[in-house]
Amino acid sequence: MLQRTWHWLVLSGVALLVAMGIVAVIVPSGDYLYVPNPARPVAERVKVEGERSPDATGGVYYVDVTLKRARWLDRIAPFARPDGASLVPSHAVTAPGQTFRQRIAAARTEMNRSEEIAAAVALEAAGLAVDAEPRGALIESVAVDVPAAATLESGDVIVEAAGQPVLTPGALRNAVEDLDPGDEVRLRLRRNGKPLERTIRTIAAPDDERRTIIGVSVSQIARIRLPLDVEIDLGDVGGPSAGLPFALEIFQALGNDVDRGYRVAATGKVELDGSVTPVGGIKQKTFGVRSADADVFLVPAGENAATARRYAGGLRVIGVETFAEALRVLKTLPDK
Repeated sequence: MLQRTWHWLVLSGVALLVAMGIVAVIVPSGDYLYVPNPARPVAERVKVEGERSPDATGGVYYVDVTLKRARWLDRIAPFARPDGASLVPSHAVTAPGQTFRQRIAAARTEMNRSEEIAAAVALEAAGLAVDAEPRGALIESVAVDVPAAATLESGDVIVEAAGQPVLTPGALRNAVEDLDPGDEVRLRLRRNGKPLERTIRTIAAPDDERRTIIGVSVSQIARIRLPLDVEIDLGDVGGPSAGLPFALEIFQALGNDVDRGYRVAATGKVELDGSVTPVGGIKQKTFGVRSADADVFLVPAGENAATARRYAGGLRVIGVETFAEALRVLKTLPDK
């Protein structure tokens, strides 16, 4: 009788372990995984009116990241995650009250704006007349743990900060960074077309306690009319981080030798004034660029560049602050 009980306990324990393993492999944990994707040529995704056929060597590459729901196994066993993947909590992916599906839809809207701005910047750099009227800084998301979360909302458009006009995201950053962390800043904004004024307490940036922020992610709102037809189609890819490779490829399609025979991967959000600003998923993007055997990886200068270099291996990483700087550094690469 005692032996039967022992066998029953062993079988029950094995069954429980099997059940727990199945749960760990199948059931979502509530967190998300950022997973690397290989960098891919952007030329086949971009069409420019009157474009010239590129040479067969080199090329401009974009790199994206897959965002997917993590399993319990991914959470409790890091070795089970794909190489280069990172686990992130749900609040780092979706804003308060936002579903995952809404986050994906917002990312596709960001992509559309990124395409239009990248085209405007590239065509203007090529000497063409672009009609662009900046109209403010659109709030894409608000961090959950900042004072601004109680006052600002996704979709608000900031048009003035600390008494200074805000026509671009860069103007907002400049106005806020003139303050000390903890200072209050008066904002004028539009919400659903209606003007509002709000006072927000600033905070120190997580990566630099001397830098002042309000804790929002913003993008450019503008009316843009292009002198040439430009079509960009990355399918289901979302977000603004392909702005830099878009702009490089459009500039190259107009007859400029941008890559100079190199496989040039790039990531970075391009603003209407040509500045290149930070993006997420840099670790995963660096893994993706390495897997595509790119020669050089252009990224936003600062923390993005520092992160990319940590995971670069032998890959050459170049940090840039503007689209013009990206063109300059590529032009000065040694002949290949």
